[in-house]
Amino acid sequence: MPMSRPRYLTLPIIIVFVSIGYLYFSTVFIFIKEWLGLTTATGLLNASLLSAMVLMLLVTYVMAIVRDPGYVPSTFAPDIEDPDNPIQEIKRKGGDLRYCQKCSHYKPPRAHHCRVCKTCVLKMDHHCVWINNCVGHANYKIFFVFLLDAVFTSTHSMIFLVGSAVHDIHKDQRQSGGSIRTPYIICGVLLFPLTFALTILLGWHIYLVLRNKTTIEHHEGVRAMWLAEKVGSVYQHPYHLGAYENLSSVLGPNILCWVCPTTGHIGSGLRFRTSYDGINTVSSR
Repeated sequence: MPMSRPRYLTLPIIIVFVSIGYLYFSTVFIFIKEWLGLTTATGLLNASLLSAMVLMLLVTYVMAIVRDPGYVPSTFAPDIEDPDNPIQEIKRKGGDLRYCQKCSHYKPPRAHHCRVCKTCVLKMDHHCVWINNCVGHANYKIFFVFLLDAVFTSTHSMIFLVGSAVHDIHKDQRQSGGSIRTPYIICGVLLFPLTFALTILLGWHIYLVLRNKTTIEHHEGVRAMWLAEKVGSVYQHPYHLGAYENLSSVLGPNILCWVCPTTGHIGSGLRFRTSYDGINTVSSR
């Protein structure tokens, strides 16, 4: 198995940690405190809830950074006669089995070479600069749960930003100097576009999960559909098993654990269930 790529504390990761810390401090000790008060039951409950959400957010973020996405074993060799693995992906040109010249080994279905990580990644979705890591077979669910936590946490924080600002206006409190208003401005500039962007990104990955696709497979599928239409054929994504089965294959068989950053169900990443049997090859990268 290839050696794990060393992790580095990059500038984007530092920016994320600083932003989470600043937004958390401002929400609890300014917005909630000014609006509900930290000594009230409602204020204390919301501060505790937000603290738990931020803790979960940090845990999933760190896990997404340090967890290997899943690398192709150097000894991997496709078995084209294996009846349990009826689909083998081939190159568009020549029809040969996919082989990585840089890693000097065959690529299993859904694997791609990452130019940043300099290795082949199982079921690669994309390389994310915000975690300095690839999102692939072994950490996709963790990344997905992190996005889910990020959307809920940022939305929660934004509600208190707006509520506290409206409460302040209604009380007609005039602040002397900009020391109190500055966090409102900074958090507003951060939270509104951040929450919007994270919501769009989460929606995109929900769409992908429901169809059992990666980002790479989606873009390749668009081209495959176009080519199929030219010859009067219909392209079908071979790993689409139906919405519930797709969710289960990515998030796990236990619905109660779908929002937990657990990955014990994912398997080796060298083979995947398909929607049809008896087809030996499917055109791919």
